[in-house]
Amino acid sequence: MLPTALILGAAVWPGGLPSPTLSRRAAHGIALFKASEVGAIMGCGGVGRHGPSEAEVIARLCREAGLPESAILLEDHSTSTRENLVNAKALLPEGTPVVIVTDPYHAPRARVMARQIGLNARLSSPPWHEIGPRQRLRNIPREALGLAAAVLRLR
Repeated sequence: MLPTALILGAAVWPGGLPSPTLSRRAAHGIALFKASEVGAIMGCGGVGRHGPSEAEVIARLCREAGLPESAILLEDHSTSTRENLVNAKALLPEGTPVVIVTDPYHAPRARVMARQIGLNARLSSPPWHEIGPRQRLRNIPREALGLAAAVLRLR
């Protein structure tokens, strides 16, 4: 059985446009599907500052890329990484292998959380060169603190 890609959400901009982070993650997940590395994609993420949900924007990008509707799943209620993973796990058959798709700076925290909840997961990330320097400077320190909190189970 091919794993399911869990594309972790990111911001949706006004007008339902995907942020660069959301676009990058979705494109990576779509590439995994087209390479037959995953058999389905689950968009993860609820409604943030702007609608629609992050999951629905991911699904729209998948449809636009030509993926069949039967390969697109939604987890559209979560508001955090931990909720993404817990809610996605609950929607999948027991023991379904997953590939968590997120940015490389976010992957260590997602890995810790996946292990904590007993998710049969590996990670796959877009390459670092696709992430701009400002985004790296903003997110790497934040993720370091988030990783520490996850390890200590503070959030």
